[in-house]
Amino acid sequence: MEIGKKIKNLRLKKGLTQEELGERTDLSKGYISQLERDLSSPSIDTFFNILEVLGCTPKEFFDEEEREQKVVYGEDDQTDYADEERGYKIQWLVPESNEKEMEPILLTLEEKGEFKTFEPSLSETFAYVLEGRIMVRLGKRIYRAKAGEAIYYHASDEHQIVNGANGRSRLLLVATESYL
Repeated sequence: MEIGKKIKNLRLKKGLTQEELGERTDLSKGYISQLERDLSSPSIDTFFNILEVLGCTPKEFFDEEEREQKVVYGEDDQTDYADEERGYKIQWLVPESNEKEMEPILLTLEEKGEFKTFEPSLSETFAYVLEGRIMVRLGKRIYRAKAGEAIYYHASDEHQIVNGANGRSRLLLVATESYL
């Protein structure tokens, strides 16, 4: 078993640098590097401390049976929400995506439909217009996109997506963090 490789994978999944893991475990970045390359072996106490910081139990760490990760999602995995008053429908394309770093949705805006207004955040948003036209309000500026065009922005201002077409508009929207 390559202990160092597993430690490195856990660290990367947790989004930590070697330096950050070292700071949280009172170990040097160099020592973390040596552990990850299997050039050094930690004491039991050090190993358990590293696992605790990485949010992993020893049983999970040594469990050789690797769980199969779901990669392909179909219609049965999707959930819908419609706000008829505001004229939009959301289809979450991946279950529990609001707990992940990205949240992909299919957003349908009826004529004169508008998605809710969001406060400024650290999230990033990508949208690809599948049908119709949309307007994106970022702070005081308005941006327009039509079918076949993409939008990408940092949500550092108050923002909202509105249907800009005479008829229905649909877009694939992927946002990071807790956007939706």
